[in-house]
Amino acid sequence: MSQLSIVIPAYNEEGSIVETLESLYAALQEAKIDHEIVVVNDNSKDQTLVILENLQKSITSLTIYTNPGPNGFGYAIRYGLERFKGDIVAVMMADLSDDPQDLIAFYRLMVEKNLDCVFGSRFIKGGTTYDYPKHKYIINRFANTLIRFLVGIPYNDSTNAFKMYRKNTIEGLKPFLSAHFNLTIELPLKAIIRGYSYEVLPNSWRNRKAGQSNLKIKEMGSRYLFILLYILIEKYLSRNDYLKK
Repeated sequence: MSQLSIVIPAYNEEGSIVETLESLYAALQEAKIDHEIVVVNDNSKDQTLVILENLQKSITSLTIYTNPGPNGFGYAIRYGLERFKGDIVAVMMADLSDDPQDLIAFYRLMVEKNLDCVFGSRFIKGGTTYDYPKHKYIINRFANTLIRFLVGIPYNDSTNAFKMYRKNTIEGLKPFLSAHFNLTIELPLKAIIRGYSYEVLPNSWRNRKAGQSNLKIKEMGSRYLFILLYILIEKYLSRNDYLKK
């Protein structure tokens, strides 16, 4: 059975990281999935690193890296994507927003159908959100509708960070351009326009219980637009140079 790696970026997550990792580890152990949990500490200023080091005593599959910089959500994930060891890799959040049972469903579908990617959607039948801030919901649906229209794809939740890829798919999506949350759309949109196989499963999302969100909407608009424009240029002008071989 394919080994599953889970890459989790963490910046100042002392209030959430214990419950996130303990619930994830318990679910994977119960499902008997060979795995590694790769947490990238993005130079946290709180006790996140100390807590992670203590958790290694009870979570034997936990590997910790500290991203020396440059720092940022995208950089932290990229740091983990250069170092994971599994055949399949998922990106999850450190703030309890993602459900480990969804991760297991993604993994089983990918293995069963030999897919290159599995994407989550909170906005299809079976998908749910809890305590989603109304202004973020409105921005989310507008952004995803725009992406669907411009790129010409049916997938309706590109901004969802919760996704899974085969290792060779990740290699085929390089080089990565995004330094921040725009990595969440760079990876799936590249995979789709480059011809990698994928399916979409519903997933649930919960607003964080502790700490503060690191997503700053005002700062991210131009970064998302940059990646979207790059995707459109590649799709229409690259003459299929980057298609899956």
